[in-house]
Amino acid sequence: MDFTLNSEQQMLQDSVRRYVDRAYAFETRAAAVKAREGASADHWRAFADNGWLAAALPEAHGGLGGGLVETALIAHELGRGLVLEPYLGCAVVAAQTLAAAGTAGQKERLLPALADGSLRIALAYSEPASRGMPLPVATSAKPHNNGYVLSGRKSLVLSGLLAQHYIVSAHIEGAPADEISLFLVDADAAGLQRHALPLHDGSWAEELVLEGVQQAGDAVIGEPGRGLPALQAGLAHGIVTLCAELVGAMEKVIELTADYLRTRQQFGLPIGSFQALQHRIADMATEMETARSMLYAALASMESDDAAARQRTRSAAKALIARAAKFVCGQGIQLHGGIGVTEEYVIGHYFKRAVVAELQLGSIDRHEAACTA
Repeated sequence: MDFTLNSEQQMLQDSVRRYVDRAYAFETRAAAVKAREGASADHWRAFADNGWLAAALPEAHGGLGGGLVETALIAHELGRGLVLEPYLGCAVVAAQTLAAAGTAGQKERLLPALADGSLRIALAYSEPASRGMPLPVATSAKPHNNGYVLSGRKSLVLSGLLAQHYIVSAHIEGAPADEISLFLVDADAAGLQRHALPLHDGSWAEELVLEGVQQAGDAVIGEPGRGLPALQAGLAHGIVTLCAELVGAMEKVIELTADYLRTRQQFGLPIGSFQALQHRIADMATEMETARSMLYAALASMESDDAAARQRTRSAAKALIARAAKFVCGQGIQLHGGIGVTEEYVIGHYFKRAVVAELQLGSIDRHEAACTA
């Protein structure tokens, strides 16, 4: 696989970086976190206007016909800026799950609205027992009056509090245990309770409690009982996207740390001239480049390998890159000294993002177990 960017991909990457540099200064982000605003609808509209929400959706349904590489480029730049908007949760895992599962009519109706930003859907699949993995699913769908009644609990829904609808995974009563179905549930549906969850990195998720949520038969996305492959496809895109975001975060941490080492002086010398600190930042750079290579391996695997090999490579990438991100961001704090642990300084917030990302879309332990399964 050739990882040299073509002109359109380079323009895409440059446009995201310019926007993040302009609109996501640390002071602006810090003010939004302090105000507990969740995500910004204005930023989301800008994402849509720039074509980032449509980048990896099919042209037949209002997208730009790109792929996972374009998604990774966007996520890499958003990671550099610690962007709060739920690009991963809404524009990637939910959109790609819908694209994989939906009927022709559903995709024609919903995907163009996702691409232009007028519709925001979040994927509600994780449960306390599944811990970010697609199975097991305890949420039930009981057939009732040509429709279904949904009951259950979904945790850590990556919505940024912007979602208007949710894709909810559930097991239809009476169906085989290994079959799940996907339902499109309105955020204002009767019986749906939404609980906002502020996360450690300043972003927001939700916990959903479904108590007798009635859904018509056409609320099923695709065919009943056939939702697992589509859910796995959406999560596959999400895992690679999260890996790309973390590589971008590590890259920015190393830039900030190297700049600090060049300017901070001790004993009349910049501390970057001290050999021990040079070794530590070299270790950070080595970890980042290893993570970048693993990201490239995951992207190549998604394009050329069979399903089992793709799963192993994705899980290996999530485990390695999440662990590298915690190391690099933690070392960034150490090399900054006391200022690195203050809320008013940016470097510690990258570590907080790495801590949260470690558990999103399945923990390191879960993915390492999947590699050897």
